[in-house]
Amino acid sequence: MAKIVALYRVSTTRQGRSGLGLEAQKAAVMSYIGDRHELVGEFVEVESGKRYNRPMLEAALHRAKVTGSILCIARLDRLSRNAAFLLTLRDSGVKFVAVDMPDANEMTVGIMAVIAEGERKLISTRTRDALSAARARGRILGNSTTLVAGVGQARATARAIEIADRKASDLMIVIKDIQAEGITTAKGIARELQARQVETPRGGAAWQAVQVRRILDRSAEGR
Repeated sequence: MAKIVALYRVSTTRQGRSGLGLEAQKAAVMSYIGDRHELVGEFVEVESGKRYNRPMLEAALHRAKVTGSILCIARLDRLSRNAAFLLTLRDSGVKFVAVDMPDANEMTVGIMAVIAEGERKLISTRTRDALSAARARGRILGNSTTLVAGVGQARATARAIEIADRKASDLMIVIKDIQAEGITTAKGIARELQARQVETPRGGAAWQAVQVRRILDRSAEGR
């Protein structure tokens, strides 16, 4: 009977609080463990995939090392673009198993890490080039003051619409690039925009599917 340390990962604090995706991961790991293995620890990582400081991953790896356990991950495919995670896992010396990819090994995750790092750099370059092209066409990127002092309500409303249209147009450049990669759902696009650290129309960092749908609708209306 092997000892198992389970590591679950959710990408935002909101998902961590709500349990979104967490219960499914736990169910997969528990199904794998069954009555053949012993669970000696569980860790939940609520982190951004781009961060290299991974305290819960490190804690799970440490527990696995000192107890002689196998680190069990529910879904390695969701982390296939996370070079930091993959490299840490590869270099830890800890045995691991992914429920969705039971044949994965150190060589597998090493190759995945190289590909993930290459994709990250390529995405960053494409996003930067797309925004540079927008600037070259005379667009003003970033946040602007919506209401201008001393103007009437009608002009202020028109100005607000103009700014919103411009922001939506700029964001569509990035969204189209994401769609070209095969990510077409509003939820998937929101997740990718957040991974690329693209600001929301209001300047926030956390994207929701509803925000993506609004931009897509605005673009479809030709505004």
